[in-house]
Amino acid sequence: MNLSAIELGILMGIGGTVAMDIWALIQHWVFKMPLPNWGNPGRWFAHLPTIFHEDISKLPEVKNEVAIGWAFHYAVGTIYGIAWILIAGEDWIANPTFLPLWIFALVTIAAGWFLLHPGMGLGWALSKTPTPWKGRFLGLVAHTVFGLGMWLPALMH
Repeated sequence: MNLSAIELGILMGIGGTVAMDIWALIQHWVFKMPLPNWGNPGRWFAHLPTIFHEDISKLPEVKNEVAIGWAFHYAVGTIYGIAWILIAGEDWIANPTFLPLWIFALVTIAAGWFLLHPGMGLGWALSKTPTPWKGRFLGLVAHTVFGLGMWLPALMH
């Protein structure tokens, strides 16, 4: 496959996001965990430029907030894929190793912990939720899966 670096970044971001979504389905089917509610991030995004809200559920509903949330989810994943390619450069593209990509994927959780979660009223790194450490751990696992999903297109290019 002869892709430009940006095209590869886009595929990696989409691949990572799809992998995360498949992981969420597996957790739902096997462990009966709830599926992500993309309506809340959609509502948060629709209410920008205000970033921090006390409780996202108390804000007025937004038309198509679930679709907005899904689009936001995939846009962020795609941006991360492009960002990784720009950071990693041609040497990594020629020899895509997992460790640096995994570190990057884990670092991307910071946007959720320190922007999205407090923005929706969940506190810094889920600190206002009943089980913040469980959520943090599951988030790190999901971002590991995101990294694996990003790595596969890089290996195949």
